[in-house]
Amino acid sequence: MTAVTNHAPTPARTSRTGVGVVVGMALLVLTVTSVFIGVSDVTPTSLVRADADSHAAFLLLVSRIPRTVAVLLVGASLGIAGLIMQMMVRNRFVEPSTTGVTEFATLGMLGCIVLAPALPVVGKASVAAVFGLAGTWVFLQVIKAVPVRQLVLVPLVGIMLGGVVGAFTTFTAYRMDLLQSLGQWSQGSFASVMAGRYELLWLAGAMVVLAWIAADRFSVIGLGEDFATNLGLNYRRVMAIGMVIIAVITATVLATAGIVPFLGLVVPNVVSLIIGDNVRRAIPWVAGLGAVFILACDILARVVRFPYEIPLSVIVGIVGAGIFLWLLLRKGSRAH
Repeated sequence: MTAVTNHAPTPARTSRTGVGVVVGMALLVLTVTSVFIGVSDVTPTSLVRADADSHAAFLLLVSRIPRTVAVLLVGASLGIAGLIMQMMVRNRFVEPSTTGVTEFATLGMLGCIVLAPALPVVGKASVAAVFGLAGTWVFLQVIKAVPVRQLVLVPLVGIMLGGVVGAFTTFTAYRMDLLQSLGQWSQGSFASVMAGRYELLWLAGAMVVLAWIAADRFSVIGLGEDFATNLGLNYRRVMAIGMVIIAVITATVLATAGIVPFLGLVVPNVVSLIIGDNVRRAIPWVAGLGAVFILACDILARVVRFPYEIPLSVIVGIVGAGIFLWLLLRKGSRAH
């Protein structure tokens, strides 16, 4: 019997293309919407009829566009950080905020507030990145010592580690009367983002490019240390690159917008359901879907009590928790 080869596009590939078009259109629409939402009158009409006394163009360049760019960079980079961490740990339930990395970076930020309050934001983010790097290393060493790597045991260890570090940070801030300052840094919000206060996030964008360059290596280490070593891959070097990517992204996002939970957890899992676990193919999807997710949440945070604004972390926490529960409870779940 002769096998018949069918080169026609499969329904699954057609479906993925359709989803990609929807994500791209949603990203475009939400980006334009984000630019023109706010208390001040900045609309296409106000820009066209702008005169010498109009501040519409000024607000667009100084506030609206920088804020939208910052949201896009945070959404794309945090999703990539979650994807890389899940490949390094080989567990779909981890991300920087569930493994103690964010709490270590916050501890570094508190150290800067106490010891060097006049340090520029770049210096504070650098210190936070060093602490985030240390947190990633500590987490990896702890899970190596766990005798049975069950499905939920790895993120549970990370949550416990983060809880201990977070409790120490909060207690120290309380004793030194710095809880309010720490809260301003760690509360997830883009309300204070404007030109001159978000450019640090381009470092997170550079880490996304680095992740794309090393994407195939992350796919291999996701198969395990023995398999990667047998293929001739320098396992420790790739793990070190992944740790730097995660630490820098976590620290720059913390220094600019605060803590944004769940994004790095749910977005890579949703992308895995659509296209599988190939990191190189997944990175554009994770970046795009992460940007759509956080743009939608930021717009909702700005309009739900208009003209007031509620913290982005509240909206992301509620929506992200709902999506995560859907991933866990849906029939035939592939989360592993």
